Amino acid sequence: MNNDKKLQMRKNMENVIIAFLYIGWLLMPILCVIFCLNLVSILKKVKNEEKTTVNTAWLTISFTLIVWSIAMIASAGVY
Repeated sequence: MNNDKKLQMRKNMENVIIAFLYIGWLLMPILCVIFCLNLVSILKKVKNEEKTTVNTAWLTISFTLIVWSIAMIASAGVY
């Protein structure tokens, strides 16, 4: 692989990390609130034996974004 391609790949990775830094700083509080509210809602619905499909989907999406953002921010220290 030549140096131009390596440089371009590095710049692309830096842009991805910057995007996740913004998600981590700006959206993380919102994602955490969404996660907690959906978790409480799921627990109440399970107790009353109601459907939890929508809340489970939102809980999964918010948890995935939280964990992925933390992992990407941690990997920024490698570069």
